[in-house]
Amino acid sequence: MKTASGNFFEDFRLRQTLVHATPRTLTSGDASLYTALYGSRFALQSADTFAQKLGYPRSPLDDLLVFHTVFGKSVPDISLNAVANLGYAEGRFLKPVYQGSTLSARSEVIGLKENSSRQTGVVYVRTQGFDETGDCVLSYVRWVMVRKRDVNATIAESHVPSLATAVPFGDLIAPTGTNFETLDFEDWGSSFVWDDYRKGEKIDHVDGVTVEESDHMLATRLYQNTARVHFNQHTEGKGRFGRRLAYGGHVISLARAISFNGFANAVTILAINGGRHVNPLFAGDTVFAWSEILDKAELAGRGDCGALRLRLVAAKNLPCASFPDRDASGQYPENVILDFDYWALMPCRL
Repeated sequence: MKTASGNFFEDFRLRQTLVHATPRTLTSGDASLYTALYGSRFALQSADTFAQKLGYPRSPLDDLLVFHTVFGKSVPDISLNAVANLGYAEGRFLKPVYQGSTLSARSEVIGLKENSSRQTGVVYVRTQGFDETGDCVLSYVRWVMVRKRDVNATIAESHVPSLATAVPFGDLIAPTGTNFETLDFEDWGSSFVWDDYRKGEKIDHVDGVTVEESDHMLATRLYQNTARVHFNQHTEGKGRFGRRLAYGGHVISLARAISFNGFANAVTILAINGGRHVNPLFAGDTVFAWSEILDKAELAGRGDCGALRLRLVAAKNLPCASFPDRDASGQYPENVILDFDYWALMPCRL
């Protein structure tokens, strides 16, 4: 047997370490294709000249391109047989990544919980991404529902990890050597800075983008994500939804790109506090997004920039002027597809 069918739930063990194949060198082609797929316009990731004004050697790759690439490395070992990716926590972007960098990944199984149906179980992993120097550039936790090969298989050890609800603002670090004192608003794309936003404020990002089948499948291939639920209509046509699911990360990147209209100066992601893929997205659906400012934080030793804790909510086929959200019992409307909590870096007014 020379082909791999991926791990099923009963194949995982607590404290197991998985080293993921294969390393991936990210090039200008990857950056250009990412821009073509999402239309992201954040200045830092768009222009070397702009990045150099802020102290970067050149324009770094989009944080989410790095995240999806590391995520994609983990799929064949963790979620090839997934039913759904359920959530994220404790994500930290530790070092900017540039064109020409080679990323590799490994994961540790930190939790296992069989579902009551005995058909599936939830696997919790902490995944780390490394560059070619061996430095960790990204670390995050995710949990995913995985099918069992044999419903009668017993699980040796179960454990649900205790995870932080947010990355403490004291752990947030602006990239070293950077200086955000140059506020050329024509380049930034907006005159609003950290000082202009208030806790509790909600912003409708207005714009909507319709997802095509080719969009989400091409994006998922870009990240070398091989999960069957995104590609195989032969099997997924017989499943719960009767069609291929769009990769949840595609929704995150699309919503983040849409959020430029309102957060043009949120130049980089510092941390991922949490995230849920609430309902599925399919080709033909139109994505809208809105954000809520959950918190603000000053960064230690920095007066030129601060952090905003943002809750990014994406909805399908429903403009967000009415801010669709959870009801009193905590239930989401069927239109909500993403609830994503992250810290973003933004310049201050000096």
